[in-house]
Parts: sequence; C-alpha cells; structure tokens
Amino acid sequence: MTGYVTRRVLIMVLMLLVLTFAVFILFNLLPADVARLTCGKICTPQTLEANRIKLGLDQPVLMQFWYFFKGLFVGREYYGGDAPIACPAPCLGYSFQRNELVTTLIGQRLPATIWLALGAFVFWMVGGISLGIYSALRRGKWQDKSVMGVSLIGYSLPSFFLGLVMIYVVIIQLKLLPFPRYVSPFENPVQFFQAMLLPWIVLAILYAAFYMRLTRSQMLDAMGEDFIRTARAKGLPERTVIGRHALRAGLTPIVTAAGLDLAGLLGGAIITEALFSLPGIGTLALSAVVNPDQPIIVGTVLITSAFIIIANLIVDLLYAAIDPRVRLA
Repeated sequence: MTGYVTRRVLIMVLMLLVLTFAVFILFNLLPADVARLTCGKICTPQTLEANRIKLGLDQPVLMQFWYFFKGLFVGREYYGGDAPIACPAPCLGYSFQRNELVTTLIGQRLPATIWLALGAFVFWMVGGISLGIYSALRRGKWQDKSVMGVSLIGYSLPSFFLGLVMIYVVIIQLKLLPFPRYVSPFENPVQFFQAMLLPWIVLAILYAAFYMRLTRSQMLDAMGEDFIRTARAKGLPERTVIGRHALRAGLTPIVTAAGLDLAGLLGGAIITEALFSLPGIGTLALSAVVNPDQPIIVGTVLITSAFIIIANLIVDLLYAAIDPRVRLA
C-alpha cells in the first residue's frame, strides 16, 4: 500500500511538472504582448524594448519558464512599475492588466466555485444514484422507462438553455427567487442559498442524468452475479442485499466518474457561472480569454489540471475500500 501510494504521488508530481511546462509554453504563443500592455499610452519603440527587458521577456522562453517554475516554490519579483512587486510562493504569475497577483485573483474566486461544485455534487449524487437504483429495481416497467426518458432529456439539454429557462420561469415569471447576487454563506446564509439554488439545480440535472444511467447499468450487472443470489439464499433482507452488496459492487465506476466530475467543476463551470453572475474560477478564465491575459489563463488551467490529477489519485485509493476484490498492486 505504501509503495503504491508513493509511486502514484511521484507520477502525479511528474505529470504536474510536464503539464506546467506544456501550459506555459503553449500560452506563451498567444499574441498578447505583456510589454505593450504595461507600456502606457505613449509608447515608443525604444520604451517598448526597455519595458520588455525590464519584464524579462527578452530572454529565451525556457529561461522564462525556469523563473516561473522557481516562483512556484520560492516566489519571485515582477517589475512593472516604479517598485518591484513581490509574488510569494506559490507564485502563479502577475496580471499586468488587473495589477493583481494571479494567486490573489484565484483565491478571491475559488470559494464561489467550491460552493457551486459541492452543492451540485450533493444534489446530483443523491438524485442520480437514488433514481438509478429505483430504475434498476423496476427494470422493464413503466417506472424504469420514465426514469430513463427523463435522464435522456436531461442528458440532451445544453446547460445554457436549461439555465435560461430556469431564470425565466423561476425568477421572472413565478418570482419565487430574486435575481442571484452571490454573497458568502458566512455573511448572509439566506441570500447565499437564494443565489446558489438555481445553479445547483441546473448542474445537478445535467450530471444526474448521466449518473441515473450509470447506476442503473451497474446495479443490473451486479444483481446478476452469483454473490447476490447467495445473499438472497441466505435469507438476507432485500434492503441489505441491494444496499450492502449490489450497490457496493457497482460503486467503483460511479466513484471514478464522480471524482473526475467534481474535480472538473472545481476548475470552474464557465457557462453556469456566467449565466448566474457567480464570481468563480470559470468567469475569471472566461474574462482572461476574451481580454487576453496570459498569466490568468495559465494559472486557472494549472489549478484545474491539479484538481483532476489529485482526484485521480484519491479515487484510486478509494477502490480498495469500496470493493474488497480490488487490490492495490
């Protein structure tokens, strides 16, 4: 077990290193010129070149990457004005358009994205798995067909369309909720819940549709196994057979998908955040793409990728706990 975890952690670190290099090199090919953006309104060719030297952009890309990579561990300084700008570790860069450290910007936006992801995760896992089990237990009946029909509709709906419909019906027509304005749950819990409820529901519908089908498929496979027939032959209650044996046997792919989906959402649900005006990672990344801001793009991509890689490790470690047949080798 210890050896397996050590190997996976080393592989994870190597993947993050390669990813950091690839992302930095890729986004250095963007047409935005940081030296010109920070040069001011009156920018002569001589001033532009001096500014490029001042920012270290005159150096080879590999040297620029080395400074960036070193900054992740020991921090670094940026020179965009009269005084140097300190960027403590882990330094993800400095946005000269916003005059802010990328780590500060991400730190300000991350809470909204975390709350969005966690709330939607709870909704879709409870709803998707419950309806998937219900459908599997009534295979071939009208209840099964109804649940699968609903899941197909939910799976087919674009998130922006579903979000717009929810806003129009719930907020504009029925006036059940005010227009969302995000606040911290520690500042105003009621307003926080009002702002997050529709985004949670929108994401939960989209994801739950997939988990209904996945859970149903896994349950049907598990219920045809010999150990389920043995459990029933021993006289175990049906609830125990379904919950402790069949569901547990089918959880492995569900946990895999759930871990990766949650990690992906922690990197920002761009469309949902934009529709409901949530100040999250997704809207930050979107604004950085619309108004080319390379440091923010690199920072958000790295954060999202790190979430996914770490989630992969956690999911692998959960396998043995969920299914005794799985052994970490």
